[in-house]
Amino acid sequence: MTHLFIINPAAGSHDRTAEYTQAIEAQCGQRQLNYRIAVSQGPGECTRIAREAAQSGEEYRIYACGGDGTLNEVVQGAAGYENVAITVFSGGSGNDFVKIFDEPAAFFDLARLLDAQEDTFDLIRCNGDIALNICSVGLDARIGTDVSNYKRLPLLSGFRAYAASTVVNVIKGIQEHYVVQIDGQTIDGRQTMICACNGRFYGGGFNPVPEADPADGLLDVLIVKGISRLRVPGVVGKYKAGRYKELPQLVKHYKTKAVKIICDKVTPINVDGELRMAKEIVMEIAREKIRFFYPRGLSWKAKVLREV
Repeated sequence: MTHLFIINPAAGSHDRTAEYTQAIEAQCGQRQLNYRIAVSQGPGECTRIAREAAQSGEEYRIYACGGDGTLNEVVQGAAGYENVAITVFSGGSGNDFVKIFDEPAAFFDLARLLDAQEDTFDLIRCNGDIALNICSVGLDARIGTDVSNYKRLPLLSGFRAYAASTVVNVIKGIQEHYVVQIDGQTIDGRQTMICACNGRFYGGGFNPVPEADPADGLLDVLIVKGISRLRVPGVVGKYKAGRYKELPQLVKHYKTKAVKIICDKVTPINVDGELRMAKEIVMEIAREKIRFFYPRGLSWKAKVLREV
């Protein structure tokens, strides 16, 4: 087996290539592992490197060295290949997917990642893209995909960038008209946002469906009805904290294989933090799966599931 480390120099607030390389060489050398390091030269490069490894037919463990964006690129290249398992060696500005685990900080520790166990996770197919975590349309999609525009500004790193994006997008507008087809129903009306969850966290701390299970073969879809600007803080606050059940008149929850959204115009879509545009959107459980490995002893099962 080969351990392949794909480093994204653009992840996070600064280029961590030297730090990653030092840690990789020390830990893998000590264990006399077969490993190699590849450094991305630009957008899409992580996908290409991961796909070439997957298509070789050899057994690989691939480490996405960065944040959620780097992990997303690696997933695109490795999805559906049974000879490849992936993980994230955290170091980007956003590390939302691994928050499903009871100790997300362990993904910063390469020694623990090298002593791993794995599970097979579902994936979301959103039109032509593959996603591991969460896809969304509406206010939260505009906020999430605009964040990168604010992170580059002084004093607006981290959550401040999300706050700035939220203010600007709330001013732009809260509601859009969508026709939503889900579980044999057609919902025709104005909505604030729609999300399809495989994972549980996105947007720097939003946790809309705390019980979402990335291995149950279903998406957890929330449809938030159109609300006024005055209601945004209260509704979004509960949505962010996973308290959607407290808003039964405004938020509908579905466990389903697929949802189709028809928009009046070409609309921004959040696909694991990446911006896509479309007028018709289908989010569904993908045919492809992904092997995901993580530090031994960690659990990703939601608390509500562990208590059953």
